[in-house]
Amino acid sequence: MKTKDVLAHFGGKRATATALGLSTQAVQGWKLIIPQKQAWRLDRMTNGVLKIDETLYATSRDKSIVT
Repeated sequence: MKTKDVLAHFGGKRATATALGLSTQAVQGWKLIIPQKQAWRLDRMTNGVLKIDETLYATSRDKSIVT
């Protein structure tokens, strides 16, 4: 799940942090992709409006199994 999509959905970092019960600083620390744990929470909280994309979180070990 991309940070820009989450922030757009909630209307900013502060609103996103409040919705997740996190500090604003925690949300500010997100890179391009939000942490997987938060992505799962958001997928459930929004009933799939914000949908987790598991391929964004695949590890190199997972990729080697597929190939």
